[in-house]
Amino acid sequence: MNFLNIAKSRYSVRNYNGKKVEEDKLNKILEAAHVAPTAANLQPVHLIVVQEEPGLAKINKAANIYKAPLAIIVCSDHSKAWTRPFDNKQTADIDASIITDHMMLAAFELGLGTVWVCYFKPDVIKNEFDLPDDLEPVNILVIGYSDDEPASPERHAIQRIPLSELVSYEKLA
Repeated sequence: MNFLNIAKSRYSVRNYNGKKVEEDKLNKILEAAHVAPTAANLQPVHLIVVQEEPGLAKINKAANIYKAPLAIIVCSDHSKAWTRPFDNKQTADIDASIITDHMMLAAFELGLGTVWVCYFKPDVIKNEFDLPDDLEPVNILVIGYSDDEPASPERHAIQRIPLSELVSYEKLA
């Protein structure tokens, strides 16, 4: 499948069948994270892979992970992030998002479903996983085998704003 087909076909999964994600597939997902670009190649991200019941129960105190067998807590390491000198914009969250997107698309290519969870209690995650102050949980990527009906790859034509509203050339339209 080519990239655009993967991007169009991927959808958020909120029902999982409970089947464990195989180690080789998890490793491919983590490899996708490993090769993802980050600002100045500083890689200011740390991933916490959670697939055992005690860890999943800890996450469930902070977020709904839809009974998925695997979750990856994506954390920004603010002590390592690049900062744009003109306005002090730090890129840690951007880098975390790029890495999450790479993992999400790799998982889909491997036949897995995902949902990107940002609706969670970060203080609970920090406490339950004993995160140091410089690590901020940015999102949780939930991964597993879908029990949902696949979404239509053509849904973007009606669910997204027109390309003409998204893009302007040379100046703001």
